[in-house]
Amino acid sequence: MHKSSGRALAITPRRALGSLIILAGLAVLLNDLYQFLVDQNPRVHDALLAGSVAAFATALGTVPVLLSQTFSQRISDTIMGFGAGVMLAACAFSLVIPALASAQELGAGPWGAGSIVGAGILLGALMLLLLDRAVPHEHFVKGLEGPSGRAMKRVWLFVLAITLHNLPEGMAIGVAFGGTDAVGAQALATGISIQDMPEGLVVATALRGVGYGKWSAVALGIASGLIEPIAAVFGAAAIGISAGLLPWGLAIAAGAMLFVISHEIIPESHRQGHETSASIGLMVGFVVMMLLDTALG
Repeated sequence: MHKSSGRALAITPRRALGSLIILAGLAVLLNDLYQFLVDQNPRVHDALLAGSVAAFATALGTVPVLLSQTFSQRISDTIMGFGAGVMLAACAFSLVIPALASAQELGAGPWGAGSIVGAGILLGALMLLLLDRAVPHEHFVKGLEGPSGRAMKRVWLFVLAITLHNLPEGMAIGVAFGGTDAVGAQALATGISIQDMPEGLVVATALRGVGYGKWSAVALGIASGLIEPIAAVFGAAAIGISAGLLPWGLAIAAGAMLFVISHEIIPESHRQGHETSASIGLMVGFVVMMLLDTALG
């Protein structure tokens, strides 16, 4: 009786109303914060739109799972490799090279610009490494990582792992739109959105593979992309504080993405013995993003 009354208490109208009030208050606060950021830097609005498109692309990628389509592990690994290739090219052509150019425009010499960008890349990787160590999460193949992971429900461990993947992508979009190269920023956002579609598919497929229903897998796949517009807004807002932060922001975003590629995506795509397929996917993804950056940038 005590347990059932506890369950009843958890779903009382009063608690539901309280939760709705809290959510409504949070929504108002976030809207006020967003309006403040837009007033300070109009590019924040463009960053939010670009981040939202990337989030929508992630959601779009989950549709085949909703239609009960299944894919072999080899195809999933190839898709992951493709995403890694897109991110690698985005790091090189849309983040590192513009960061070097921005540092030189601010007066740094070749060695100074290289030092700034190199330090930023290492700082971005360090930030993701610290998050990786501090936040409990679970990889689809490698298993649990982080402190006290076994005490959490596996579904949230997956969500946290996916969030770590998408955080640097959203940050990269925001930093790019916070700069002065709108065309290059659009190329970067387009490339990230392209790779987010197969990423959404891989996430939802992997969740289905470990026992989640298709609706739960799709919902979590969609939720995994929601960090991108949030990170994009704060990335653009940070760059709006000072133009001198632009090379640092671009380099930090590149370092964070490189860490995710090396630490997460490539090992996962190679773990099932499909290294060749994953590597071919990586090469194709790299070329697609390179062409996209050349055509749009």
